[in-house]
Amino acid sequence: MSVEIRTGLGRQLSSATSDLRGHGAIDISVVMPCLNEEDSVGICVSKAWEGIRRTGLRGEVIVCDNGSADNSRAVAETAGARVVRQPRRGYGNAYMKGFSAARGRIIVMGDSDDSYDFTALPDIIRPLNEGADYVLGSRFTGQIRSGAMTWSHRYVGNPVLTRLLNLFFNLKVSDAHSGFRAFTRGALDTMALQCEGMEFASEIVVKAARADLRVAEVPITYSRRIGESKLNSFKDGWRHLRFLLQLSPDYLFVTPGIACLAIGVLSQLAFLGLGGSSALAVKILLALVTLAGSQLVTFGLFAKTYAESIGLGKKSRVSEWVERTFTLEHGLICGTGLAAAGVSLLIRQFMAGWGPVAAGGPAASVTILGLLGAVLGASLWFDAFFLTMFHLKRPAPLVTAPPSELGGEAREASVVPLPRGVAN
Repeated sequence: MSVEIRTGLGRQLSSATSDLRGHGAIDISVVMPCLNEEDSVGICVSKAWEGIRRTGLRGEVIVCDNGSADNSRAVAETAGARVVRQPRRGYGNAYMKGFSAARGRIIVMGDSDDSYDFTALPDIIRPLNEGADYVLGSRFTGQIRSGAMTWSHRYVGNPVLTRLLNLFFNLKVSDAHSGFRAFTRGALDTMALQCEGMEFASEIVVKAARADLRVAEVPITYSRRIGESKLNSFKDGWRHLRFLLQLSPDYLFVTPGIACLAIGVLSQLAFLGLGGSSALAVKILLALVTLAGSQLVTFGLFAKTYAESIGLGKKSRVSEWVERTFTLEHGLICGTGLAAAGVSLLIRQFMAGWGPVAAGGPAASVTILGLLGAVLGASLWFDAFFLTMFHLKRPAPLVTAPPSELGGEAREASVVPLPRGVAN
């Protein structure tokens, strides 16, 4: 099977082979979350052991129980999994707990509802031996079996969210919300995942791109799940969209802000000579649009700076130029100059008299532009101080080792046989 390996931004890389196997160590950890999956978790664990056997690696299967009220834990342990518990509900919380307990240098994640075929582990991890850091199993380039995915998820939800993710972050993934993935231990540490809910799936894709990880996609088969789905289409879809927008300040703030600024200022100048009460109302409305645009642009600048300061943002030429140019001193100078110009216009109109302003003609435009200059200048003055706060150095945190949950020994995959009906 031919696999294209690329960085998060789509650049082609050579597929230099790296040997991920070790002597006496655990090579691969299969991690699956579980919430009331007693009818399927045992099948998934057994298939995972079969998949590990087919890779020829030493491995382990970890099931993270997310508060099951049925016999899921006992079924998973009987099938050969090591069960850890995460009382805090959430897709991301369950996975992060499972990842923290994993000992392998290859991590494979997949749901415990039998929708993903864990016996295909050799295919999903093969790109890791060919130079990739992270592998995404794509349902849309593979096979989606009848009844496995609802019409709305297959043709609306997943495609729309995937296209938005590709647009916002300049990616080329085909299935951003697949639950079957693999990555190296180094890639997992680099991504520093933290989302607690279903947006965890989007976070992996975004952070892999932001960290310039070498990414590969492989086609997979998606089957009809056993049991009831835990997804809430609207709620989980909104969580994904909210997460993408929060990490896309250019689309959320900067672009709309620049558009509002341009419309407000240029239209204000174009309507300079218009008079009448209607013209005055329009000019006031355009002034508010200008103020809103200015606020959006500064929000975007704050969001980008904050994201970069905590490792979620990626520096670009524009952001580096802004960081060099928009220093505290430059901001104070520009703000003072803009405010002074605005106050000068207001003084000029004061000397000429306020009477003509109500007519909505040039006097009204001069007054509105003066007020805009004064307000925007003062705002810029304080914005400059606020922006510099993101550059303050944080004290290094005291790191303490968490209590170990790494009990149990590694064992060969052949110890646990497949149940009846699971093909070898």
